[in-house]
Amino acid sequence: MLDTNGLPRGSTARGNGSHWCPVSSLPIPTRVVLLAGPSGSGKSSLAAVTGLPVLRLDDFYKEHDDPSLPLVDGSSDIDWDSPLSWDADAAVAAIVELCRTGRTDVPVYDIATSSRAGHERLDIERTPLFVAEGIFAADIVTRCRELDVLADALCLRGRPSTTFRRRLARDLKEGRKSVPFLLRRGWRLMRSERAIVARQTELGAHPCAKDEALGRLAAAAAGRHRTPASS
Repeated sequence: MLDTNGLPRGSTARGNGSHWCPVSSLPIPTRVVLLAGPSGSGKSSLAAVTGLPVLRLDDFYKEHDDPSLPLVDGSSDIDWDSPLSWDADAAVAAIVELCRTGRTDVPVYDIATSSRAGHERLDIERTPLFVAEGIFAADIVTRCRELDVLADALCLRGRPSTTFRRRLARDLKEGRKSVPFLLRRGWRLMRSERAIVARQTELGAHPCAKDEALGRLAAAAAGRHRTPASS
């Protein structure tokens, strides 16, 4: 029979055992699954059903008065679908802090006013896996891989017409923007959805439907990481 030190009862440990520690005392490395996909593809819904902690990457949008915000070509509309409308550095910093400490402060973003409504503390403790979801998640695949915090990167895809209906219903219900703006944006995104998925795939996110995404998330949660290879 072994005692609590893993030695036979009654025996005495010899030498300096400070270099040894039980496996259970080792910190569990925390990794992130980046969940990308076109707006309205179902990222938030999928992340919610996994039971894993979720970091909302869309909360890292820039505010409406930021002079670096891009415009849609030939329009006065702000292009909220451009990665230039998003603070990638802050998002990566939050992911790294969650992986290293299990907690971080994140902004609370109000899409209707295009501004930050405050901050909140996200505490995942020492959970070995969490999901970071948002339309720009694929843009930070390489950085997360290089920082050794990436478990997997996924891009949800489906029928553009289905995505259009789902996105419009959500945005109207939540009053995210004016109706004319939402219709212009929705039509533009539907026409470019396949190109959006192709770009996110090129950036390192694996394109898949909901069922495959759930399977890969389950594999990552079980420790069978699928860190995407460098492109």
